Amino acid sequence: MTPFRFRAVPALLAALLAAPVAAQPSRTSSRPDGENPAAAFAASHSPATSGRHRTSEEEDARRDHAETHRRGFQQHDRPQFVFSSKENRFSFSLGGFVALRAAYDAGGIVENIDFVTYDIPVAGNYATRQKLTLDASTSRLFLKAIANTRAVGRVVIYLDGDFRGGAANSYTPRLRSAYVSLLGLTLGRDVTTFCDLEAAPATVDFQGPNAYNFNFATLVRYERSFAEGRLSFGVAAEMPVVSGTYGEGFDAIPQRVPDIPFYVQYAWGGDRSSHIRASAVVRNMYLHDLTRKSDTSLTGWGVQFSGTIRCCDPLRLFMNGVYGKGITPYIQDLTGSGLDFTPCPRDETRIRTMPMWGWQAAAQIALTPRLFLSGGYSTVRVQRSHGFYAADEYKRGQYVFGNVFYTIAPRCKVAGEYLYGSRRDMAAGKGHANRVNVMLQYGF
Repeated sequence: MTPFRFRAVPALLAALLAAPVAAQPSRTSSRPDGENPAAAFAASHSPATSGRHRTSEEEDARRDHAETHRRGFQQHDRPQFVFSSKENRFSFSLGGFVALRAAYDAGGIVENIDFVTYDIPVAGNYATRQKLTLDASTSRLFLKAIANTRAVGRVVIYLDGDFRGGAANSYTPRLRSAYVSLLGLTLGRDVTTFCDLEAAPATVDFQGPNAYNFNFATLVRYERSFAEGRLSFGVAAEMPVVSGTYGEGFDAIPQRVPDIPFYVQYAWGGDRSSHIRASAVVRNMYLHDLTRKSDTSLTGWGVQFSGTIRCCDPLRLFMNGVYGKGITPYIQDLTGSGLDFTPCPRDETRIRTMPMWGWQAAAQIALTPRLFLSGGYSTVRVQRSHGFYAADEYKRGQYVFGNVFYTIAPRCKVAGEYLYGSRRDMAAGKGHANRVNVMLQYGF
């Protein structure tokens, strides 16, 4: 086995205990959770971050990890610890962060540790007026390994996890991503292909805008870029997750056909930091008809237009709009809601998929390299289809947010946020909630 160069360990441990102060977040991306590879690589070579002369293998390894760094919603900062083997045939990085969030609900609460407008109580009472929450379960660990092979080129192996695998406040470890990527293929568990990672701003709220679609899936995906990164497309087969209301006439059975999401994207700008994307997903959901004693299926489909635009150096815009039928895993507020399909309230032997749509728009302004402000609006709606929907079910949710992030040191940030949300049912019942979030996060 090729020996690793661990001469950097003492210096890296010292860097963890005393974070460098010279490096600054990159303004070219104007993102708190991502930087362009060139800026990340340059920052990693500054005197404040290196502290000593680096070998060519270490420099090549850091370049590999910078070039494969992924920007976007809930993505981690560039790695601080990078180790390489002889001639950089294999390298790996370790990192993560500790995050503490505090939240206070007043004038109506959300019955969830995150601000999920679907979970706002419609008929409030004395127990749904105020609530205090402290949460460190979003703290994260990640490992990325890169092998430079002669046969297939660069191979990336990535794993990350947090502590949200069980009930709220249980701090059960959870595997978020675990995949291998080579030759344009990604195999394993990753964020669904339907999600445009750079189409939503950073929020203190872990859930994010209710019309967004940040969910994980076990998948096989192929992606390809053309025209110097301006054009790209992706297509995947993903393990389906069905959440329907079966009633007395139908029953759940194992699924047989994967969901098929795909996208086409056009990017522009010197670092390709602006783009627009058109996405679609097709799914076939199987269930058992108890009346006819036979299996049947329902077709779900959805389309989305999304993107991010860097209008000028300090200002960036975000947006996505989605419409479809039976696509609750692809709309944040409706995940796990049982609304992929519902039976007719008057005849439970009849069932169909529900039309649903949502959109979100937001803006982010970088006042200084260390300080930025964000704000936006998001809404989701489920439409009634030929009476196939109960009157006391979810009709619409609204999500409004404004936040401020400040980077105290390159790996330490604080943030504050205000959230307003509302839920309206088909029968006009309505509930609302207000939340103030604060966060302290330190990365390593």
